Amino acid sequence: MTAGGPEAVVPRAVPTALRARAVAAGAAALTVAAGLGVRAVADGPVAKYAGDALYTVLICALATVIAPRARPAVRAGAALAFSWAVELLQLTGVPAELSRHSAVARLVLGSSFNAPDLFWYAAGAGCAWAVAALATCSGSAPRTAASR
Repeated sequence: MTAGGPEAVVPRAVPTALRARAVAAGAAALTVAAGLGVRAVADGPVAKYAGDALYTVLICALATVIAPRARPAVRAGAALAFSWAVELLQLTGVPAELSRHSAVARLVLGSSFNAPDLFWYAAGAGCAWAVAALATCSGSAPRTAASR
């Protein structure tokens, strides 16, 4: 086949996925640092709701590590669905019980339901989607006359 055939696309796709995973892993680390930073300089509702939004941003970054080729909207939607599921699970009391026995469970699952959290998870997912969509658009190769 010619140089522009399917063989040329596959070798370049692997480094792109690896690069996306590496960037997402870095974004996840920065998100954790941002969450810790917010907690260090703020308290009350500001820290709580920033933490909620950053929780979903972190989940979105981890979704990118797992599925780097998924569309940004799919990754953000999955992160939002996961965040909402965890929040709604808190209505059962199971996370509260697990949180009494494990600091990790407390960080991942929380302990009590708070309806405003649902909004802040959506805000975090929207921000994560916007950043990923912009990065995807700016990372696109320019179209040439031959590719049209």
